[in-house]
Amino acid sequence: MNDVSAVRVPPAVLPKPNDPCWCGNGTKYKKCHRGADAVEARKRGPETRSRGIRPGVISPMRTVPSHVQRPDYAASGRPARVYPPTEIKTPDVIARMRRACKAAAEVMNITASHVRPGITTDELDAIAHEEYVKRGGYPSPLNYHGFPKSICTSVNEVICHGIPDNRALEEGDIVNLDITIFLEGVHGDCSATYPVGTVDPDSERLVRVTRECLMLGIEAVKPGRPINDIGKAIEAHATQNGMGVVRAYCGHGIGERFHTALQIPHHFDPEAKTIMEPGMTFTIEPMITLGHWHHRVWDDGWTAVTADGSRTAQFEHTILVTDQGVDILTVA
Repeated sequence: MNDVSAVRVPPAVLPKPNDPCWCGNGTKYKKCHRGADAVEARKRGPETRSRGIRPGVISPMRTVPSHVQRPDYAASGRPARVYPPTEIKTPDVIARMRRACKAAAEVMNITASHVRPGITTDELDAIAHEEYVKRGGYPSPLNYHGFPKSICTSVNEVICHGIPDNRALEEGDIVNLDITIFLEGVHGDCSATYPVGTVDPDSERLVRVTRECLMLGIEAVKPGRPINDIGKAIEAHATQNGMGVVRAYCGHGIGERFHTALQIPHHFDPEAKTIMEPGMTFTIEPMITLGHWHHRVWDDGWTAVTADGSRTAQFEHTILVTDQGVDILTVA
């Protein structure tokens, strides 16, 4: 899961030529973004569009046994607005995070093994929920700001925060599983995108390039360097492959809090000047698109989709900055 930054993007239905532009600057649409939007529409072409995902029926929240330790938002849905005084973790917190992140990777591997045509995303949520609890962990997404499920399942043009429901996966879909566990008082967060059966060449390439973007972002992690080195590496590879990088969602600091104040942009942001230091833990989770990076959000307040309907993929690890470079924590 990731944070949202304030980014103005074109709506699903564009204004008429003489209407105010969607960007909010007061200029008529025809004199502002109309030309740029038309160029983007020509660039996209029909091959970048998926069949279109629609909301399904969402089952009730799953329950967690009373003996499982809970984060502060488990009952209220409201995490405390208290951030750690430093992003540098103590050896004790790091040791606990290693165990939590390993558990998250295990839940991911087991849940992903069930991805196939015909299974519903709600069934995948049930599998993951059981695996969290088996390990003594709480599903971090469950009731976080009211999120109703234990994992996020984002299919085709869904960028992130897709809510598991009764829609069955279909041959040729791609699905991202975003899994986070709260264990021993800390969170471990990872995600990955999987093909459902046989997928088309563009989707196969999208998944491959997105995984490469994640690994290049991780390779850019070095103590003494600014955070924006990560986005610079990711954006360069995505652009080289003719793909977009979603900007409205980013990686984040993580540990005893699900999200800390630290943000990790996946594009080059000159303002992201925080210096990486040993002991920092954060997620890198690029969301890469076959079309433009603009997004919109469904009425459920969670499901983010590409504004142009193009497919998108995401991969994520929780990492630790070390004296030598980086450790990937979310490995089984």
